[in-house]
Amino acid sequence: MIDDKELAQLFKAESAEHLARLDDGLLRLEKTPANQPLLEEVFRESHNLKGAARMLGLSKIEAAAHGLETILNTARKGETPLTPNVIERMTIVLGDLRKLVEEALSGAPDGASSAITTDYSLGVGRALARDVGLKPDLQLFDFADGTPANGQSEIASTPDKPTPTTGEPFRIETVRVETRKLDDLLTLVGELSVIEGRGQHRLLLMDDLLEQWTMLERSRRKFQSMLRGVEVDARTSEALRAENEVLAQLGSRIRVARDAFYEDGARLETTANTLEEHVHAARLLPLSTLFALFPRMVRDLAKQQGKEVELVIEGGEISVDKRILEEMKDPLMHLLRNALDHGIEPQPERERQGKPRGGVVRLRAVREGSGVRLEVRDDGRGLDMEAIRQVALKHGLHDETTLAAMTPAQLQQLIFLPGFSTSTFVTELSGRGVGLDVVRVTVERLKGDIRMESSSQQGTAMQIHLPLSLATTRLLLVGVGDRLYGLPIEFVHSLLRVCEEDIFILDGRPAIKLDGQPVIAPSLADLLALPAGNRGSETVCIVIQVGDERLGLRVDEFLDEEEVVAKPLGALLTRVRNVSGLTILGSGEICAVLNPADLLRSAHKLASVPSETKSERVAAAAKIAILLVEDSALVRAMEKRILEDAGYEVVAAEDGLDALNALGRHSFAAVVSDINMPNMDGLMLTARIRKEPRYKDLPVILVTALSSDEDKRRGLEVGANAYIPKPSFDQRVLLETLKRLI
Repeated sequence: MIDDKELAQLFKAESAEHLARLDDGLLRLEKTPANQPLLEEVFRESHNLKGAARMLGLSKIEAAAHGLETILNTARKGETPLTPNVIERMTIVLGDLRKLVEEALSGAPDGASSAITTDYSLGVGRALARDVGLKPDLQLFDFADGTPANGQSEIASTPDKPTPTTGEPFRIETVRVETRKLDDLLTLVGELSVIEGRGQHRLLLMDDLLEQWTMLERSRRKFQSMLRGVEVDARTSEALRAENEVLAQLGSRIRVARDAFYEDGARLETTANTLEEHVHAARLLPLSTLFALFPRMVRDLAKQQGKEVELVIEGGEISVDKRILEEMKDPLMHLLRNALDHGIEPQPERERQGKPRGGVVRLRAVREGSGVRLEVRDDGRGLDMEAIRQVALKHGLHDETTLAAMTPAQLQQLIFLPGFSTSTFVTELSGRGVGLDVVRVTVERLKGDIRMESSSQQGTAMQIHLPLSLATTRLLLVGVGDRLYGLPIEFVHSLLRVCEEDIFILDGRPAIKLDGQPVIAPSLADLLALPAGNRGSETVCIVIQVGDERLGLRVDEFLDEEEVVAKPLGALLTRVRNVSGLTILGSGEICAVLNPADLLRSAHKLASVPSETKSERVAAAAKIAILLVEDSALVRAMEKRILEDAGYEVVAAEDGLDALNALGRHSFAAVVSDINMPNMDGLMLTARIRKEPRYKDLPVILVTALSSDEDKRRGLEVGANAYIPKPSFDQRVLLETLKRLI
């Protein structure tokens, strides 16, 4: 039985697909046994089922699937024909495979399993081995004359195919849907919300039309009152009467249209909101799904360091978007490792300070309005502010004068710079600060922010604020010259008007006072390198807050707020400083969505404060990013876990074509790929990678069930750096190989 519930669900869905495709493939092979593309397809299904079973240690399923794979392999190579008798026997095996899968999922042995299970679990039969030259130790059943290999009479068995029943309706309880399809659906829901917002603009237009009609009607009545007592001919009188009727009908129709717009708009709003709730609900998972990964990790790491640490988890029942669970695994792992490594003191040190012998690390989730706050808090030694100053000085981040003038909060923010660490030696755990740049970037990508609290000898708390919805963004729209820009509303602290006399110079930068504290306040035009806009005596200042830092942005005008769907910039514009995406407003105008964290860094750069370059950020990310290429969802999930647990950032691709697209969008330190995949296999992918000069030094590791010497030779010929057979797969071999090649 599969103990891991998540892996069991993956195997249940994946094995059902493989078995259904095998069943369909065998039925089609009965009609066209020499169909080469079909043979390749059915062979791949048996191969993938075998691989999934092997990864989970399901030896009976692995052996049975291996038997099918062996027969299909000889057929696809033209070494033996698929006779009706062979296909019938394979169908019997397929029936037993279904029962074995059910047994693995439920844990209860199926007493109805065919008696031939034990016989065929070792491989193909002696007669087939004799006919096609296979190894005699592979025994499935005799395909030569219909007599089983053990010499006994043929076992009467029928394929275990689903049969219709009476009295019970046929129902499919679950449907497997790719995550990206849910992402697309969520994006469309966001688009629907934007359309609903545009409808509000149309209502304003209808109100304007009605107002104009009212003015026209008022003018008409005034004109007609002037004509009273004036004798007009019948023709003119008839024309005036017709005009009155037309204007009255026009007014009536405008009112009807406006009321219909209001009614339809209200229905659209209700439907869009309900649909959005249902789509979000389909993607929501409890945080306990993610939190459950950490207790074992904390226990093992604490034991390695000889520390007593209790992990307290709260708020696991809160449900969030599936993407947040996926994206936040590595950041939370970094924070927990940091808390253990540099936060919690060794037991003797804690006892000298009068603290309990064992440390406490709290992982907590709290709902906050339309968002969630994740907190990792320890009761350890806190941050060493002097050590942070020394590291910043050593690496030339600031001079002594600047560092001396920094507040504790500003000093603490330095640990989020790439590679910043106060650790004097490298351990398998992250030092306080190592990996925190990755945490910050991930949180910002999820439209959130990270804040920190630290007290000497009292402990450190990392607080991550994230929205629950990732489909739409509410923007504050501002104008600079004749251009329009949007700031995510969750980063906006306040709006105020400032005069020229309110602005003073602080360290070479314009600044204002807010709540008695100085706040840098450059013009947005200067940050974006735009022509100067309105330079009047009074300007609008938008104060944004990123973490604990505030920044004033002086703009020409504040326009409005609007709910939008922000679109990424695309592959050609993967990273544009200060801009996170584009959107189309309800008015039809295109608006750039600004990145508050980038704006803050750009503001510091105006004062010549050293900042990491884009190339340095990409290089840092390339050191840890791995491209994993595997068509089996189950194997992909397991290998992704292994790599992520080893500290790598993993981007997964389903086949070679998907991998090539990923290579065009991101930089990777290595590629780990399967061979047998649809659309483009691992050998062709490796060959395509080696044709590109920019990838000539990119390590490629093939992890596959094809383990013969010929297969290895083919892999190395196309340019693979390493070849790891799945039959002898050991995660330590993969991780050591990566360390050696990267």
